[in-house]
Amino acid sequence: MEIMAMAAPEQEKKHQQQHEESDESIQKLVEKITGLATAIGKLPSLTPSPSVNALFTELVTTCIPPSRVDVDRHLSPEAQQMRRRLILLCGDAEGHLEAHYSDLLAGHENPLEHLPLFPYFNNYLELSKLEHGLLARHVSPSPSRVAFLGSGPLPLTSIVLASRHLTESSFVNYDVNGDANGRARRLLRGDAALASRMEFVTADVNGVDGGEIASYDAVFLAALVGMTAAEKARVVERLGRHMAEGAALVVRSAHGARGFLYPVVDPEEIRRGGFDVLAVHHPEGEVINSVIIARKPPVTEADGGGEHAHGHGAVVSMACQRCEMEARAHQKMEEMVAVEKLPAASS
Repeated sequence: MEIMAMAAPEQEKKHQQQHEESDESIQKLVEKITGLATAIGKLPSLTPSPSVNALFTELVTTCIPPSRVDVDRHLSPEAQQMRRRLILLCGDAEGHLEAHYSDLLAGHENPLEHLPLFPYFNNYLELSKLEHGLLARHVSPSPSRVAFLGSGPLPLTSIVLASRHLTESSFVNYDVNGDANGRARRLLRGDAALASRMEFVTADVNGVDGGEIASYDAVFLAALVGMTAAEKARVVERLGRHMAEGAALVVRSAHGARGFLYPVVDPEEIRRGGFDVLAVHHPEGEVINSVIIARKPPVTEADGGGEHAHGHGAVVSMACQRCEMEARAHQKMEEMVAVEKLPAASS
């Protein structure tokens, strides 16, 4: 008993030391990111250039490794303000980068044959594989009609999904910027078959007709649609009101230090928007975005609406229901969700 009594203070001391080391590492991380954010904010332009590329490469390299930082809990008000500004800068830089490479690709006879010219193309391949894998695991059958909200001038997710994973599905891509959609259309001119399954619509997400939203089996929400928690919540709430029963929602988020690059989405906000959260995945490799898979729950007799599914709504598998139960059981834990792990992808 005396040995155990002596061991307890030692364990407490070790735990305190680890906690202090963690706090110190978080402080150093935030200081480094703050310095990079200051340097990026002083750039005269965010269009691709050696100086722009070098700073953002260093920023991404700093944010990718696993980190215990929680951007909602660990940051001072000043650091939170810095983070909000940095996410806006990252969004602007990403738009310039995609527009630059979309124009570069459009100079080729068949732009789709040259997609690897984009420096982050492999990241999109892995992200699309991850999203499709999670979607296939939890929702069946495969969606036949897909919407992507916030597709941009280089709609790589839709292109990769349509050409490699959902080869029979049609895609409607929404972006508020008409020039971005014009650039995106040019990329498909060498592939008539793929172009016939891809549509580009210029519209604000919150202005898309509710009946149109209800026509999709799956909706993908880009990370930069809704730059603040309140904006994201409004978008999700509107989708929850109009999406078909059983339809899937795929939301991109961020975790740890990656929350300095993209907005973090709380799975509870997805639930409050009227969805069942089926899976949350935080990648540990070069794929930056976390992925949340949710679905609009079907109306049952207990809800007073009769037990039926919408004609074009995706049917949710039993595995999906089991995962939802697990997620709810863990929602009071630190991450509040069950983190899904996919099997190793084949080459």
